[in-house]
Amino acid sequence: MKNFDLNILVRETVKDLKPYSSARDEYVSDGSDMIFLDANENPFENGVNRYPDPQQRSLKAILAKQKGVLEENTLLGNGSDEVLDLIFRAFCEPGQDNIITMPPTYGMYKVLSGINAIENREVLLTPDYELDVPSILKNTGTRTKLMFICSPNNPTGNAFSKQHIKELLDAFKGLIVIDEAYIDFAEHESWVTSLAQYPNLLVTQTLSKAYGMAGIRLGICYASKEVIAILNKIKPPYNVNQLTQDRALDRVVAPKLVAAEVDRILTERDTLVKTLNRLSFVETVNPSDANFVLVKVDNADKRYNELLKAQIVVRNRSNQPLCENTLRFTVGTSEENEKLITILKEME
Repeated sequence: MKNFDLNILVRETVKDLKPYSSARDEYVSDGSDMIFLDANENPFENGVNRYPDPQQRSLKAILAKQKGVLEENTLLGNGSDEVLDLIFRAFCEPGQDNIITMPPTYGMYKVLSGINAIENREVLLTPDYELDVPSILKNTGTRTKLMFICSPNNPTGNAFSKQHIKELLDAFKGLIVIDEAYIDFAEHESWVTSLAQYPNLLVTQTLSKAYGMAGIRLGICYASKEVIAILNKIKPPYNVNQLTQDRALDRVVAPKLVAAEVDRILTERDTLVKTLNRLSFVETVNPSDANFVLVKVDNADKRYNELLKAQIVVRNRSNQPLCENTLRFTVGTSEENEKLITILKEME
């Protein structure tokens, strides 16, 4: 994107906002030799009696190094949903601005647009679940601030064409958020590597999927230092608690363990796909770059209830556009996969 001007996208109230400065923002130190009498905390040590680092410096340092970016290009949030909400609140004026989403896709984009009183302009994917670039650009206007692209996409599972995304990044004058919650399961590289090339690009990731830490709620945004600085102005001072930071640190320093688990999930996914393709009631198994597969069946409601009676919970996505009679199967352990496969064969 040439001649990109971030300043015209920022809400006026955010431009003038002075962020809250917490006690822990006023110095940079590991705190090992300091006596803390600044934040009205209980002084008796129990591991969580102190406020957490508001900038999560130790965790950011590791993540930034692993991703090949600077800490100033990194924002952490209470799950990706908080990160996405911050983006709305920083750049979209309620009742005036609009965003673009491409259903079927992650449902929180629409929910957040409603919460923030922002028009959500939906442009359906093509029948083969690809981005319809001409229609997307046709639906943008002078008040279109954000575009959300989930790639690999939920619920379809496929990653979108790199060329199509490039076309949008080059043509759209607003910000494009690429949600990479499932990137660790994909073969192609992350769009984080393109941040320097596209000032209008934001990439969100999470520790909830490949890292197996959905319970701690840790979301990540990678973007230009200018975008990150704006988001830091409006984020709550202690949005990532100490327990989350500690557990995340333990996990991100073990990338080989995470990679081994991802490999096992992908192996199980291949086994599941082979079985699904042989079932008479399965019409289509959508190609997947994620840890789940979207499957079109003869009767989704019927098959969903049959699985539920067998104590197997999957997701019926039939209420989503272009997803009639589809079920989404998350890939489980080998034992869970074996049980699922056994039940599926009995449903023939």
